[in-house]
Amino acid sequence: MSTSRTPGHRDVVPITDESIRLGQFLKLAGLADSGAQARELLDDGLVFVNGEPEARRGRQLRRADLVTVDLPAGEFRAIVS
Repeated sequence: MSTSRTPGHRDVVPITDESIRLGQFLKLAGLADSGAQARELLDDGLVFVNGEPEARRGRQLRRADLVTVDLPAGEFRAIVS
């Protein structure tokens, strides 16, 4: 993950359309460096959407959805805006 943010911090990430796929959002929010890393995070069970575990890279997110990635370094969060 290419972010230098502090674990627990909640970023607000704007999108231009009505929805965005989870894999794309992970990259846009800086929670994954690539599609391959996004897939790995999902496969490892480290991604949650609105508090529920999520493994589908194509899951459609809408505004106000909260995406959490639970890493050894801490929990990183981003809100779809």
